[in-house]
Amino acid sequence: MYYPFSWWKILGRLAVYFVLAIVVGVYLDNLAVCIAVAVTLLLLQHYWHLFRLNRWLWHSKKMTPPKTAGIWEHVYEGIYYLQRRNRNKRKELGALVKRFREGAEALPDAAVVVDANACIAWCNRLARIELGLRWPEDAGRRVDNLIRHPQFIEFFHQGNFDYPIEVTSPTNIDKILEYRVMPYGEKHLLLVARDVTRVTQLEEMRKDFVANVSHELRTPLTVLNGYLEMFNADPQAYPPAFMQKAFGEMTSQTRRMQSLIEQLLILSRIEASAERVYEKIVDVPQVLAAIQSEAAALNQDKGHEIEFTVDPQLRVFGIETELRSAFSNLIFNAIHYTPAKGKIQVGWRLRNKAAEFYVQDNGEGIAEKHLARLTERFYRVDKARSRKTGGSGLGLAIVKHVLTHHNSRLEIDSEVGKGSCFSFHFSTELTVVNSHASHQS
Repeated sequence: MYYPFSWWKILGRLAVYFVLAIVVGVYLDNLAVCIAVAVTLLLLQHYWHLFRLNRWLWHSKKMTPPKTAGIWEHVYEGIYYLQRRNRNKRKELGALVKRFREGAEALPDAAVVVDANACIAWCNRLARIELGLRWPEDAGRRVDNLIRHPQFIEFFHQGNFDYPIEVTSPTNIDKILEYRVMPYGEKHLLLVARDVTRVTQLEEMRKDFVANVSHELRTPLTVLNGYLEMFNADPQAYPPAFMQKAFGEMTSQTRRMQSLIEQLLILSRIEASAERVYEKIVDVPQVLAAIQSEAAALNQDKGHEIEFTVDPQLRVFGIETELRSAFSNLIFNAIHYTPAKGKIQVGWRLRNKAAEFYVQDNGEGIAEKHLARLTERFYRVDKARSRKTGGSGLGLAIVKHVLTHHNSRLEIDSEVGKGSCFSFHFSTELTVVNSHASHQS
């Protein structure tokens, strides 16, 4: 316990000490020697306490000071008091920093704190996902050496941060990020990056939607209108075989339009989704088990040999409905477009510390000239074959949008006559191995 310091008490003790030394010196008739011995003993005592103080401060693991008396008791207690006060302040400061970081982690945007030398002082988890930063490996590295887009570097070096800029994401070329920089403190900067892909693509999507949907619906509507006009004139004039064929054709075209509309609704929901991919863990093995049952039912006519190789401990952060749509589209496409009695391999594995999904078949393969455009809406390699199998031309577009939302991209390896392999992987930030967390649906 700390007591108030009293100079009078210390001076009184010192006076008594020297008075005793003088009395002894007078008694021994050697005053100078006694005073010198008294001063030497006093100095040795102080040096001893200095030695103990140094050992306590630098070498002792005990927080409590050594037991002593006199002025050194006040010195020890004073240092101990300051240590406790500083320790409490450090705890308060640590709690404040922790709350700040928790708040920054909850931000819906990527946030990076940059010091006066343009070096990264801190970044949140979304910055590691969206900007490809690594923490704490990238601490102290210049931000303009890690985000290498020329437009961003020019914007950052100009120092005029009144208006944001929009550039391609360094981790995903299909994403557009809006960068804002806000100066604060002593020449520090707060860099905030927001995903504005949907906003920048909205106008283009609207134009494409009107053009493509009108084109895709024209053929089935023309067929339906043609038959209806014929039946409206004189339905009794046509033989039963022709009527059966006509109704079958109309039913087929109606189902095709229904499938097209359902796929468009799925695509629309994915594009409009505001869910965050890093908030929930998806039990991918469970999702693939459900899709495997559906694939078995769909495969009855084709008779393919379908092999599923799934790592039961591998999960990812993401949106379950979207990932299920991506998995099922790739698997069902392989079933539809691989000739009967083919072989299809579906895999979910950990590769280079990242989760990877792939679907490989031994079908006809795809020519290289088509690969770059496969994920475009309504694009078909063989339009006649796609219409025969009921394809809408939207399956791979849905996969592309799902993967863009999860910072991934579809990789296609195909050779005519040997088959195709469709695959994608998730970043290590989204990969979860041996997770004991409960599945969130």
